[in-house]
Amino acid sequence: MTHVLSAVAWPYANGPRHIGHVAGFGVPSDVFSRYMRMAGHDVLMVSGTDEHGTPILVAADQQGVTARDLADKNNAVIVQDLVDLGLSYDLFTRTTTGNHYLVVQEMFETVHRNGYMVEQTTFGAISPSTGRTLPDRYIEGTCPICGYADARGDQCDNCGNQLDPTDLINPRSKINGETPEFVETQHFFLDLPALAEALTEWLDGREETGLWRPNVIRFSQNILSEIRPRAMTRDIDWGIPVPLEGWREQHTKRLYVWFDAVIGYLSASIEWARRSGDPEAWRAWWNDPESLSYYFMGKDNIVFHSQIWPAELLAYDGRGARGGEPGAYGDLQLPTEVVSSEFMTMESKQFSTSRGHVILVGDMLSRYQPDALRYFISAAGPETSDSDFTWAEFVQRTNSELVAGWGNLVNRTATMIAKSFGEIPAAGPLEEVDEAVLSAVRDAFGTVGDLIGRHRQRAAIGEAMRVVGEVNKYLTVTEPYKMKDESQRERLATVLHVAAQCVVDCNTLLAPFLPHSSNQVWAAYGGEGEFMPMPRIEQVEDLDPGHGAGLDFYPVITGDYSTTPRWESRPLIVGAPVAKPSPIFTKLDPSVVDEELARFAERG
Repeated sequence: MTHVLSAVAWPYANGPRHIGHVAGFGVPSDVFSRYMRMAGHDVLMVSGTDEHGTPILVAADQQGVTARDLADKNNAVIVQDLVDLGLSYDLFTRTTTGNHYLVVQEMFETVHRNGYMVEQTTFGAISPSTGRTLPDRYIEGTCPICGYADARGDQCDNCGNQLDPTDLINPRSKINGETPEFVETQHFFLDLPALAEALTEWLDGREETGLWRPNVIRFSQNILSEIRPRAMTRDIDWGIPVPLEGWREQHTKRLYVWFDAVIGYLSASIEWARRSGDPEAWRAWWNDPESLSYYFMGKDNIVFHSQIWPAELLAYDGRGARGGEPGAYGDLQLPTEVVSSEFMTMESKQFSTSRGHVILVGDMLSRYQPDALRYFISAAGPETSDSDFTWAEFVQRTNSELVAGWGNLVNRTATMIAKSFGEIPAAGPLEEVDEAVLSAVRDAFGTVGDLIGRHRQRAAIGEAMRVVGEVNKYLTVTEPYKMKDESQRERLATVLHVAAQCVVDCNTLLAPFLPHSSNQVWAAYGGEGEFMPMPRIEQVEDLDPGHGAGLDFYPVITGDYSTTPRWESRPLIVGAPVAKPSPIFTKLDPSVVDEELARFAERG
């Protein structure tokens, strides 16, 4: 057993999330986490809503509410959406908790004490019309390095270089298009150059493993060539106070939202441990060099997870050019792998909430089965290249693959068993065709499991569905539906037993991808209880009142996943009752395509 940290990107709480978001961080992390639990590993899957920063303030102003009120509202929506999607978090929390504030401040104090947080005079961008600070990502302009016209104030997405807003040619505010004013201000900077050698050594070691996706490792190494100190505080009144004398009292200086957000992986682990009854339990995932950690996100967040967060960890551990000693949390382990997905578009256009070109997770799940969405993302998502969600492909994959492929196998096998025996029949002597299909399904555990473990989920679900096709062929070849005579009853029992065994094993193979329907299949074949444990929402009390943003109670996602089944073939229980089943998946009428496209036309 290995301790495996599944660190899932924190959805920003300025609004509900769309399906492109969960295609990048949600479904891939859950498939991996569920599989690793089934493979016998001790998984800790953590995340939460990211609730600080100027974008929250901007959205709150537009809605006429406070930042805290907006964060509360969107946190509740996001929590419900992720539970409905079946994401099996051990803890999904928030960045406004007292626990998070204290962990972030401890990280800052130790990094500062070790000499990697340096004070500098810089220029801050101010909106002339409001007087409010503009965050780097709310300033756009032309990149001075590659000439890209829509570079952001923190980095250029075209060439990948780190930028400051003052570097941009013709800078403009994304909010209203005005030219920002730049004024002198004091801030703390993370001394990335003092950590560059340690970062390079770590990334080179990660490259040698051959495990990282090539686009992620290349991007991460390239940005090291232009490394420079990066501001870790902001002129803003919504965020975590700087825990230093003279700064703590400045109500318009706060820690940068991205400094505090990535620390959420650690703070959520600590909160989980505190709520579990063993406050030190988190250390098995963070202090042990043998533990593994995987960080899931979209490609726009690579820089924060392959440079900024590792740099913070190295600085905390005292492993940069300035030396130093770890703080109370001890030696913190760096990421084993940054698992970044590419972007998902919709009908060949970028998702845009403001333009109405978006499919919110909640809207999708109100009309379609969660496993239909999970299947599409797993089979056609943006794993290593950009992908496009179209309603035509969603309907086609649901009907021809889920319904006509897997669902048909489940239902027709159960229907034949219910009609002829009413229970799982015992098998007689096996013929070569029986042995062959059983072997093909058993062999798939190694193949599919290896692919999921290496984050090749599209290939993994493709292999699982190929095996489903082999079982369907087995039924076509053996023709149990033609075995009417009493003299054929033993052979009928054998074929249906073999088919049922294959269905139950295919259900295990598909369970990480399709947890909701796996429970239905399990029940249809006489299984008792829940096959794949599901997450739940709990209302909890803030552990450290008075230290956060004033929370009393808040919802978290958690669950008991100790009954997760093992990743292996499990023998059928002969005599288990099997009744005529209801369809597992809902077939979609082709009119769905026109209906959904009309919705977007109305919004546009």
